[in-house]
Amino acid sequence: MRRPTEQPSPPTPAQRGNLRGRPAGRPVGRQRWNQLLFAHWQVDPAAVQATLPRGLYVDTYARAAYLGIVPFAMERVRPAWLPPLPWVSWFLELNVRTYVHDATGRPGVWFYSLDCNQPLAVAIARRFFHLPYYNARMAASCRDGVIQYECQRRDAAARPCGYAWTPGATAAPVAPGSLDFFLVERYLLFAADPAGGLYSGLVHHDPYRVSAPKVAEFSVEPARLAGFRLDGEPASLLAALPVDVTIFPLVPAPRSFL
Repeated sequence: MRRPTEQPSPPTPAQRGNLRGRPAGRPVGRQRWNQLLFAHWQVDPAAVQATLPRGLYVDTYARAAYLGIVPFAMERVRPAWLPPLPWVSWFLELNVRTYVHDATGRPGVWFYSLDCNQPLAVAIARRFFHLPYYNARMAASCRDGVIQYECQRRDAAARPCGYAWTPGATAAPVAPGSLDFFLVERYLLFAADPAGGLYSGLVHHDPYRVSAPKVAEFSVEPARLAGFRLDGEPASLLAALPVDVTIFPLVPAPRSFL
């Protein structure tokens, strides 16, 4: 029998690829993710593990854990059975995330924060998806191919942060087994309710097509608010073309080996 202090085996290559298929069941939402920038730093796996709820384990690539800051635009956000609505279905989001797996080896994402400039989306995500959304003042524009993105959480402790990048000219799917695949090809999120209940939820979209962006500005302020100190340049910078996303409901996550 596995002792509670032991960490389950990491995901296999098959497990990393299997979640890319369309899940069975009825979706609860649809949306489009656009103007995506993935900025990642290497962090100490032990420091990440110390922040995770019981039942989740840090996922690593070449023995390194990664913390990501991901600004992007949310578009056409709506329940699966409704059309998008003006002023409600388009907004901005910036998340701070790391990579984890559960006791059965399923790889996924753990969010430390998700800043958003749509209060209704913040309220729904907190209430029904147990995700740490925060209200923020945000703005984005695209001029001469340069995406400019600004965010300031509505919190006295938060400082403004900005990002500016030009996506690469050529975008392509990432190779299985690569660091890029490890960082972006994630179709499962984990969340925890205030009582400590652990949940997982699947999303489905076509594989990302990514490029190497030219980044003129980035900020580590969102990571600081999450309790991490990031030094130096990102270890990985990727821009992605938009994807249409199908959202499936949260379900209780397996809690074996606890």
